[in-house]
Amino acid sequence: MAINKDIFKSYDIRGVYPSELNEEAAYAIGRAFARRSGAKRITVGSDMRLSGHVLKRALVKGITDEGVNVKDIGLVPIDAVYSSVGNFGDEAGIMVTASHNPKEYNGFKMVLKDMKWIRGVELVDEVKNLPAKRSETKGEIKEEDIMPTYINHILSFVDIDKIKPFKVVVDAGNGMAGKVMPILTENMPVNIIPLNFKLDGNFPAHPSNPLLVESQKELCETVVKEKADFGIIFDGDTDRMLFVDEKGNFIPADFTIPLLAEVFLKREPGAGIVYNLTASKIVPESIKALGGKPLKSKIGYVNMSTVMKEGKGIMGGEVSAHYSFRDNAYADSGFIAFVILLQLLSDSEKPLSEIVAPFNKYFKSSEINLEIKDKDAALEKIKQKYSDGKQDFLDGITVEYKNWWFNVRPSNTEPLLRLTIEADTKELLAEKEKELVKIINK
Repeated sequence: MAINKDIFKSYDIRGVYPSELNEEAAYAIGRAFARRSGAKRITVGSDMRLSGHVLKRALVKGITDEGVNVKDIGLVPIDAVYSSVGNFGDEAGIMVTASHNPKEYNGFKMVLKDMKWIRGVELVDEVKNLPAKRSETKGEIKEEDIMPTYINHILSFVDIDKIKPFKVVVDAGNGMAGKVMPILTENMPVNIIPLNFKLDGNFPAHPSNPLLVESQKELCETVVKEKADFGIIFDGDTDRMLFVDEKGNFIPADFTIPLLAEVFLKREPGAGIVYNLTASKIVPESIKALGGKPLKSKIGYVNMSTVMKEGKGIMGGEVSAHYSFRDNAYADSGFIAFVILLQLLSDSEKPLSEIVAPFNKYFKSSEINLEIKDKDAALEKIKQKYSDGKQDFLDGITVEYKNWWFNVRPSNTEPLLRLTIEADTKELLAEKEKELVKIINK
């Protein structure tokens, strides 16, 4: 069976359809996951990507050919699959999605009971060594609408009766938020101004990645034009979500973490809040100031969830705009982050721009990707050059000084080093960025 091994990533399975990921691969992955899970029934959902239907059909056939039943929950946001397993008692789940990737991509995210994530790389050998014989008894497929139960779960995080009237611009980016937001806000005093709510895997409005400036432009302009209280933008499967304040300014996810943490730490003083190691240092500083316990994690939602469990955290966030919650079975959800912000603004007299203003204290670079063949040699060179700083090897190399810090970490799949720098001044940031890029490229 000639299946491209490159589609099996560190956290999930992902590739270009059909050149890298096709129906043959989806069928084999369905069989392998069914065998690995040991489940009697597996929940399957998909987003609106163009190849979603054909890949899902092949995946489901692979599962049922192993004698395992399928609960088909249709077109859903990714956290509906997570909720089915983590909150509603299902045995295992697969979401057909490529998250924020361009339209040519698709893939699978997989989870077992008790929210045990199955990484793509874990299934390579099982797919490769599948026995020719299938189960004599075929599994059955049953369609089920879990949306009402799912929406009630999201709303359980807030007191709806205390939500004040707000005007909110929502950019669904032609993704699954276009289906969910009208249902979620149906009984709230919230005036939603919809942008790009039509489900369309071609992503005609803008790229599915909400971190890109070109994706944010329409939202920022509409918030100002409509004099809205704030705006939000989702990626295709809704696991990434970003806020824009009432002035049309994009709010970095670094600022969103302490923003949301304030609500949770009022509920559970002293609780742990997870953040990844490339977040601004304002994040752990703010968590401490709020009386919480900062918990640092490697990059990646799987790592975030693990640290949250082990450190008894209540919530966590990544600079890539994933927000995870203990009471959501440690899984991420953009919609929970949204309703928590509604709660925060309802309890506050201030507009969003004033609430986040204290977080805007340092100067941080966007992630810089540097192509380099010998990543290990470059990392060793960095380690030696900055040996006078406080070094941390949790994920690549992090070096801290009194007035600046940086992290360099290798890509898992490409010949790249990823560099993040933060400094107390704009001038120092520019100086250190130039210095580090020169050293790495030398």
